[in-house]
Amino acid sequence: MFGRVSLKLNRILRKRDRARRHGAAFDPGAQERLLLVTIPERIPGSQIFPFQFYRDALKARYRADISELHLDEFLAGTRTVTGATVVAFQTEYGLDEALRDRVLTRIRETSPGARIVYLDWFAPTDLRYAELLGPHVDLYVKKHLLRDRSQYGQETFGDTNLMDFYGRKHGLDHDPVRFGIPDGFLDKLVVGPSFATADFILPTLDKAEVPKGDRPIDLHARIAVGGTPWYQAMRAECHAAAEALTGLNVITGTGIRHDQFLAELRSSKICFSAFGYGEVCWRDYEAIQNGAVLLKQDMSHVETLPDVFVAGETYVPVRWDLTDFEDTIRGLLAEPDRCAEIAQNALDVLTRYATEKVFVDQVAPLFGVTRTVR
Repeated sequence: MFGRVSLKLNRILRKRDRARRHGAAFDPGAQERLLLVTIPERIPGSQIFPFQFYRDALKARYRADISELHLDEFLAGTRTVTGATVVAFQTEYGLDEALRDRVLTRIRETSPGARIVYLDWFAPTDLRYAELLGPHVDLYVKKHLLRDRSQYGQETFGDTNLMDFYGRKHGLDHDPVRFGIPDGFLDKLVVGPSFATADFILPTLDKAEVPKGDRPIDLHARIAVGGTPWYQAMRAECHAAAEALTGLNVITGTGIRHDQFLAELRSSKICFSAFGYGEVCWRDYEAIQNGAVLLKQDMSHVETLPDVFVAGETYVPVRWDLTDFEDTIRGLLAEPDRCAEIAQNALDVLTRYATEKVFVDQVAPLFGVTRTVR
């Protein structure tokens, strides 16, 4: 209990310190001056928090100072920060030419000559803004990418690779889509931070341990089903697969508080974290934090960092059509030592990422430095 209270207090203090620094002028002695132009919401915030959390380490490595403005105040000029050497900006989903041009114009007005970086915090692995932003940015940072970059620029049945697979599988009425990739754009890609760097996850990782105690729940599979047609079909299929298991203690359904949800994970042997609108989900990291073996549709096509999706080592994959779902779960439950090893391996990946400050190396390209991620 004391540890949780301490974490909550530290979170409050960090928020106060971040608010105090918000919109602050740069240290004139800084070699690199990074302005973050942000969307102040939970999901995009997980991409921004590590810059503030590792502020001192970034200063030591790159002689960098950091300031932050929200996108609306940056565009309106209600608060102004000038002289950035790097401006990294987020936008809402649905970026268009008009908003792009407003942002770029404002950057040039306030920080002429700055390196321009787009922070794509969206769920899908697609690069739908490559043509729109490619000629105008120096770097494009995305939470996760397709390992096979040659898939970019190819036509899909619907907007994303997930829409393509599940649309075809369920006979849905999708339109063919192809997002163009300008020459040289793939060289601008940087795999950046994801959900692991959220303000309620990253600060807990330096002393993280797999929770002790009994795990009476065999499978945790609370899966919301509503959404767009392809998403609903995919999620309903996952829910039905979990519900069909017999002779096991399986938790399904929705509508519980987040603290109860996490308590259930601490009592679960396996957590099925189905795809969302993109492959990577909050639940992937919540499961690992709480010592449940992460079970998920095969992630071998995704590149992300920290990489907690190493099959059989840090998570357990199932086929996208779930034909091996039951056999995989029963096989895992028959090997408790293997489950414990996988759960520990996954948590070790997260703790190493945090304690070794891998993020500081990960964002080296923003500061014009060759990346040396371990």
